[in-house]
Amino acid sequence: MHGNVWEWCEDVWHESYSGAPADGSAWLQGGISTDHVLRGGAWVNIALDCRAADRFQCGPSDREDNFGFRLLLSPKTK
Repeated sequence: MHGNVWEWCEDVWHESYSGAPADGSAWLQGGISTDHVLRGGAWVNIALDCRAADRFQCGPSDREDNFGFRLLLSPKTK
């Protein structure tokens, strides 16, 4: 999936991973609450930038043709 569009994430922006949740959940506390994380690189980037560890911050009103998001569906639990 990397390299298609930068992926908008639920996590708010933090300068480092210090204090990040260890269980894989979204990091919603602290940081810059008005900005979110974009990950993964896009079609306009070199191959080195098309990886999950590549990230930058983005505000909700920032728009580019290489920004997107991924829809997820959780299985129903009985």
